[in-house]
Amino acid sequence: MKINNIDYAATGAFSKTITDYLCCSEQLQPFYNHFPTLEAFEAQLKEKSFSETQRQTLHQALQEQYTSLSSVNPKVQQKIDLLLQPNTFTITTGHQLNIFTGPLYFVYKIITAINTCKQLQEKYPNYNFVPVYWMATEDHDFAEINHFSLFGKQYTWESDQSGAVGRFSTKDMEPLLAELPEAYPIFEEAYRNSKNLADATRAITHALFGEYGLVSIDGDHAALKKALTPVVEKELTEQLSNKLVEEANAQLEELGYKPQVYSREINLFYLTDGLRERIVREEGKYKILNTDISFSLEEIQQEAKEHPERFSPNVILRPLYEELILPNLAYIGGGAEVAYWFQLKKLFEAYQVAFPMLMLRNSALYISRGNANRMHKLGLQPLDLFQDYQELKKQLSDQLHDEEINLEAQRQAVAAAFAEVEKLAESIDPTLVKAVGAEAQKANNSLQMLEKKISKARDSKHEQTFKQLENLKDKLFPGGSLQERKDNLLTYQTNNPDFIPALVEAFDPLEFKFTILEEA
Repeated sequence: MKINNIDYAATGAFSKTITDYLCCSEQLQPFYNHFPTLEAFEAQLKEKSFSETQRQTLHQALQEQYTSLSSVNPKVQQKIDLLLQPNTFTITTGHQLNIFTGPLYFVYKIITAINTCKQLQEKYPNYNFVPVYWMATEDHDFAEINHFSLFGKQYTWESDQSGAVGRFSTKDMEPLLAELPEAYPIFEEAYRNSKNLADATRAITHALFGEYGLVSIDGDHAALKKALTPVVEKELTEQLSNKLVEEANAQLEELGYKPQVYSREINLFYLTDGLRERIVREEGKYKILNTDISFSLEEIQQEAKEHPERFSPNVILRPLYEELILPNLAYIGGGAEVAYWFQLKKLFEAYQVAFPMLMLRNSALYISRGNANRMHKLGLQPLDLFQDYQELKKQLSDQLHDEEINLEAQRQAVAAAFAEVEKLAESIDPTLVKAVGAEAQKANNSLQMLEKKISKARDSKHEQTFKQLENLKDKLFPGGSLQERKDNLLTYQTNNPDFIPALVEAFDPLEFKFTILEEA
């Protein structure tokens, strides 16, 4: 496997917010704590406080959650048990419960966490580091996670269930499983043998990444939610998060950065089986949208104390919840995720919770042997592929020694000739000037038409070459987007069983470069 690393800015696929962050722009420094370097983790280790009681609660919750598996990989169990030790810390990434892992970046996030732990273990041998996948089980946007693309075809799970997707039964996935082009045992067994999507996703990540000690956690757990109770109290009575995030948003906008997520007055949902709806304050009552449920302040405070599991943080409060229940040092996310964490630092300071390091997940372009051969046959290098199709087409034309078809010089010569004729006509009979102008326009139009015809003939001459280029771009940038945002793991792992180990070998999480993997 040939590996090249390029700057994220060179891809043209990442926002100014992210490229500025990776350059340690002074403008963004007030919105995060430590920039993630191996050396900076030393300060983060000292700042993160996590009590023995918190560790016991976390350990017990994970032990309960992993009973959904018939057996637990010893490497995973070892990591879970290490969380009881005061010198053990986590590196966390999170994602929705996309079926069949969804787009490739799901896998890239997890591998970034695994490799970060590996590097930290070498740098700080007196500590233990656990890679954690935070399962977004409480998310209720089923339409975002119910499909995946395999070999260019979309497969969709149809279901009329509602509420938090982690609680969805997987029993009605049979029509989708029957539609698959071949058997995928890891996934089929997980979906057929699990009681819900959360358990199925844990089984899948355990099968794919158990050897690397990945621990998957479900925040939809009553004992874990108790840590959120003080936050819920302030949210209901003071709307603290909204005030602080709005302040941060205004500051970011003033610097030219667009906020990624928007806060609400109350950043909480009410959660029960089949239901996850926003909590709103209206006419002195706390109402659950789209239901008849409402509470007085005293009633909802009592509800929060007795049933913390019924209160679900939205995108604003979920990061704080994570850091309350994990001994976490860094959060790994995509570009949009890292950007929205910049909106939250004031919130963490208000609750006196250490703000984690923010790490951009690894991103990659994977070029199979067949596509690599096509690329080289066209005389292109991997970096060339990030240009748009028209630019590449022009570059290819230049390589084919074709001059750009441009008759501008001829147009100028003809225009000059007609100008002379016009002078002559005006000296003899001024009424002829219009006729000369009309003929000049006809000549100009004819040259433009000929220019197009000659260009078209030249393009036809190399039509097959340009078609190969177009197909290559479509394969490597499906829908004009980065491969990782569209394609699924199985598209690559089916033909390359060592795909995940190859990524683990290739990704350097703290180099902050875009990775190009080319099969030799």
